[in-house]
Amino acid sequence: MIQTDPEEYKKDPCRAASLSFWKAESYELPAHIAVFREDEFDSQSCKGRDEPYFKMVHSLNGIISPILPEGLLLTTATPEEFAAHINQCYDAESVTVEELNAYTQRAVYDASLWLAVRETQSGRIVASSIGEMDKRIGEGILDWIQVSPDSKRKGLGRFLVCELLRRLAGRADFVTVSGRLNNPDNPLALYRSCGFENPVIWHVVDFRI
Repeated sequence: MIQTDPEEYKKDPCRAASLSFWKAESYELPAHIAVFREDEFDSQSCKGRDEPYFKMVHSLNGIISPILPEGLLLTTATPEEFAAHINQCYDAESVTVEELNAYTQRAVYDASLWLAVRETQSGRIVASSIGEMDKRIGEGILDWIQVSPDSKRKGLGRFLVCELLRRLAGRADFVTVSGRLNNPDNPLALYRSCGFENPVIWHVVDFRI
């Protein structure tokens, strides 16, 4: 079940929909894709390729404040730089400059939530993040969070998540995030360490497989 009534969604955003409210409200699934919440999913009868995702929520209480390591600087970046960095960080996911430019036309766009961590000397981006703010229902959304392969295990992902939470505090009522459950980088553990709670598993099934 996907719940797109705003008041029902706000009661339990992780169980109400696999996506953020604005995406659940506007996104039309392709005919070959179906989405099931964990308690509605029957793996025995599934005839397609199942990719499980988690969704979590943060109440914006008790936000931690990690320190950016020396030699790094928090900045912003151009859509071209964001696209290049995102595509560098993933094998199975990618984004185009045109898609990111389209992000800036969304009602949930907020330039203050597009962040990049650069090396002070070289200017090279080593971590980046994109957040969104749905003012209609008070939902902050963490969309893209990534760290360059050679800069992992330095706390940069945690720094960016907590910085986004800090910027959303006082503006959003809650913040949601989702990700692939079987990602070897274990983003579920990262978000837990930043105070996200109530993980709900959603199964995205592709029946073409």
